[in-house]
Amino acid sequence: MSKYRAIPDGYMTVGEVAKKVGTTVRTLQYYDKEGLLSPSAESEGGRRLYTDKDLVILHQILSLKSLGFSLDDIKCRLISLETPTDVATALTEQADSIREKIEQLTDSLTAIEQLKAEVLQMQTVNFKAYADIIVNLQMKNGSYYLIKRFDDDTLDHIRNRFDRESGLDFIDRFNRLSNGIVKFQKENVPPESERCQKVVKEYWGLIMEFTNGDMSMLPKLMEIGNIDTATNAWEERQKIVNNYLEPALQVYFSKLGVNPFKEVE
Repeated sequence: MSKYRAIPDGYMTVGEVAKKVGTTVRTLQYYDKEGLLSPSAESEGGRRLYTDKDLVILHQILSLKSLGFSLDDIKCRLISLETPTDVATALTEQADSIREKIEQLTDSLTAIEQLKAEVLQMQTVNFKAYADIIVNLQMKNGSYYLIKRFDDDTLDHIRNRFDRESGLDFIDRFNRLSNGIVKFQKENVPPESERCQKVVKEYWGLIMEFTNGDMSMLPKLMEIGNIDTATNAWEERQKIVNNYLEPALQVYFSKLGVNPFKEVE
């Protein structure tokens, strides 16, 4: 590190830098200690001296920190600024990080607005349900609003039965199967056909997986899934699925010689 008797042109003291960027001297001293940003020079009196290039690097650090990156992450992301290409690359990385943060904030804002709408529709204050709605909004589960139709026992069952990963996997399989059933309905595939019965078996398997074999949950699921008037795309799809599956399930249970729905009535 170069040492100067006086402060030459083009150099700034730590106090001047802190004032320029709106941070504190203590923060700059900490970054120096952690190896994030060391001064380019020092006066004979021991004053830290910074250059305009240091300001650009400091801007990188502060921008990444504002986006939630840890100091260790920032160390890995800092780019040498020796050429115009280096500077452009650094700015591109910052822009990409900002876009990612904007997307995250947009998702959070959307989730908050959706949660507010659900809260106003619910008849009672239920923080457990609110928490479940938030989790499902974050998972981008399009059927999150069904949570308000679940009673506390069903919600407790779901919490105990699924974690985030298994819940996402179940939702994905359910949606793919439901989309396939809608396609069968459009193609007029007969309920008794082998193709349809194979899908019905898989659908019933999902119901058993959801309930963990607890037949006492079937009436609740039937009540929740009963949709008289669809108010959104998910309900419209589920209404088609229900109408198509009803006769197909009758065929399926007839072949098995059982009817689990009658057994729990």
